[in-house]
Amino acid sequence: MFYDALALKFQEHANAENAFHMKAYMRNKFEFYGIKAGLRRQLMNGVFSLHNEEVKSTIRKLVYHLYDSAYREMHLCAMELFQRTTKRSMIEEDLEIIEYLIVTNSWWDTVDYIAKQLLGQYLKLFPDKRTSVLSTFSSSPDLWLNRSTILFQLGYKDQTDEKILFKQCSKFKDSKEFFLQKAIGWALREYAKTNPKAVLNFVNSTQLKSLSRREAIRNIA
Repeated sequence: MFYDALALKFQEHANAENAFHMKAYMRNKFEFYGIKAGLRRQLMNGVFSLHNEEVKSTIRKLVYHLYDSAYREMHLCAMELFQRTTKRSMIEEDLEIIEYLIVTNSWWDTVDYIAKQLLGQYLKLFPDKRTSVLSTFSSSPDLWLNRSTILFQLGYKDQTDEKILFKQCSKFKDSKEFFLQKAIGWALREYAKTNPKAVLNFVNSTQLKSLSRREAIRNIA
């Protein structure tokens, strides 16, 4: 079984000192094996290569199993494996999984990946779902769903829907929540690589929080 093989491999490479520091960095929200990203992916890929067909055929159940773990490395593997195995084969019902991954074991390290790689891909494949999903996620009391509506277009570049980006930034511009202010600045800064003039015009015509504004225009000459 993939899950058991992965857990065993991670246990074999656990590093208590790394785990202590990684747990502290994440404000003691999760347990850690103490395996850094590069080695974690290497180990995951090795186990995946031995259980390729199992993972592909059970991925929509496997992600929940991985997310039930107390260990952050398992959560990170869940989202990366889901992205890898469903990138070209997402179905409309996958929105339920994506939302679950955002609101469960939530912190920036998973949510930012999920917003860009999973929600972003989903809304590209199912553009007719965009309005309803963004409306639902935006009106949720869950700040991580809110953050995802701002960040999902990261990497869209010239495919970015400017109206949606600016609408989502405007929707949360008065929030006192650090993670929303930071997301606004990040999303605008990323889009500024494609259309700096539009971002500058938006920033100058919108009363953003100082953190959002500073982050948005940081790289605009």
